[in-house]
Amino acid sequence: MHFHAYVWTGPKQRFDEEALRRPPYPEPPPADGGPELIRRYKEVAAEFPVVDLPPLETARWLVKPGVLVRGTWDGPKEAAGWLGERLAAYGPRFASAPDRAPARAAALARSAAERLGQGGDVAHGFYLERPAFLSLALVCCSPNRALPELRCPLGQGPPTGPKPAR
Repeated sequence: MHFHAYVWTGPKQRFDEEALRRPPYPEPPPADGGPELIRRYKEVAAEFPVVDLPPLETARWLVKPGVLVRGTWDGPKEAAGWLGERLAAYGPRFASAPDRAPARAAALARSAAERLGQGGDVAHGFYLERPAFLSLALVCCSPNRALPELRCPLGQGPPTGPKPAR
């Protein structure tokens, strides 16, 4: 088991495009479903696997291209340390004063280490100034507890040694 990190920042309106944040239904719509429904299904089926938007289900980051991985670690504490560093870096831009508190960032990092240690995924979202949105995620890989059928986006099996953070 290892952990991948993901970051997304952008306009809140883009983040709200939920159709591109969820996978398409397993079966396409019926041929008599109408041209707009068929067009939309094809768009989502083509875009979901490659769009950089955070998926609604955190584990589905694993179907995205490997270039979106911002770091890989064998241990949950190292992965949670990355989260703590990101929270500290973005913290001054958080729209909410309580989210800017260093103690809050430290608590989120500790909680992430515990959750990752149990094989769970971690995802946090924050409003930034302008309005913009920040999404941070740490995803358990090889296997993922929520979706064990998903393969590692970097083609890694079980880790064989430390992976450098990117």
